[in-house]
Amino acid sequence: MRGGGFLHSLIAGTGHFFPPFVLTNAMLEQMVDTSDEWIVQRTGVRSRHIAKDMGPADMAENAARAALEQAGSPACDMIVVSTSSPDLYYPSIACRLGARLGIHSAFCFDLSAACTGFLQAFDIAGRAIQTGGAGTALVVAAEKLSSVTDYTDRATCVLFGDAAAAFVLQGSEERHVLASYMASRNDGWESLYAHVGQYTVMNGQEVYKFATSAMPEAIEKVLERAGKKIGDVRWIIPHQANTRIIKSVMQKFDLPGEKVMITLDRTGNTSSATIPCILDEMNRGGKLQKGDLILMVAFGAGLTYGAVLYEW
Repeated sequence: MRGGGFLHSLIAGTGHFFPPFVLTNAMLEQMVDTSDEWIVQRTGVRSRHIAKDMGPADMAENAARAALEQAGSPACDMIVVSTSSPDLYYPSIACRLGARLGIHSAFCFDLSAACTGFLQAFDIAGRAIQTGGAGTALVVAAEKLSSVTDYTDRATCVLFGDAAAAFVLQGSEERHVLASYMASRNDGWESLYAHVGQYTVMNGQEVYKFATSAMPEAIEKVLERAGKKIGDVRWIIPHQANTRIIKSVMQKFDLPGEKVMITLDRTGNTSSATIPCILDEMNRGGKLQKGDLILMVAFGAGLTYGAVLYEW
């Protein structure tokens, strides 16, 4: 059943999933010319989860079931999956996920915006609820980056991990999404890409330059749209790509460390799954209080970037 045109949407349930196998820096030292010290100094990553015997749809199902259970297992009429590592050209992970969950009449599609993808999917699903196109939406990030990672390339193989995360969005009379901002700089797309059936290619210096300007821009724009200041924000959840990028943003806004969530030391870069995985961990860990302002900000291949300001 479609929505009735609520003015707003809220996060009714969250879930995430990490595959059990953990690839440590010590293991990578045996696979490629690198060292734990080199990896930590340049990226901040110490370990990452790898999906050995499962695909992105399997991880998506685990995360989605957790989110739906927390939300009270509502009927969903929209499923959006953000992925940059699908296992099939078609049909979408969203359609196959719907079949697994017994949701057979939902509007389903996948979205490809790399690491910014979950925020774009969240924004689109929220707008569908607001306009009456959906009553309840399941928004998922499912990323098996190990499938597009060259483990002989030390510049990229140390970065990436696998994960999935999910939000259940429902209509609300109260305003929770205070503002969103989505953008791209398409002339830089060759800085980060993967040909079909091939591995990720990245110009690290160009991506770093982009990220350290795009993330602050997205933060400033979303705060401006919401009529808020950075000091009003309780939690900042940045995309987990590299600690040097995150620390650059922290310095620009003079952000205290306790406000900024960093988990990439144990997860690596899981593309669009990084932000929702963190928020679910915070939610289930009791860190979030009613009224907390949460600023989620990301950048990714495309080159895409964006931010969402949400009131818990």
